[in-house]
Amino acid sequence: MFRIAAIAAFAALVPAASEASSPEAWEEFRTDVAAKCLAAAKSTGMKSPEVLVHPLGTETYGIAVLREGADKRICVYVKQTQKVELTPAT
Repeated sequence: MFRIAAIAAFAALVPAASEASSPEAWEEFRTDVAAKCLAAAKSTGMKSPEVLVHPLGTETYGIAVLREGADKRICVYVKQTQKVELTPAT
């Protein structure tokens, strides 16, 4: 029962958090995530991957999926430091 209440409380907070920033700020965030994830992907050998950025990410992280043929990777962007890490998507 506690788990359901905790999930419901978290779900109720998500829209409020997403409304806290302007549309321009979210667009700037998505652009930065895409650019940094693309640079990281290219440094690991991907040539021109498609970058799919989650519109909001989480409170702490931005998330993107990079696809190039059969090669798929997940990019995690730390909002506080604006650094990224890649991991293979299996």
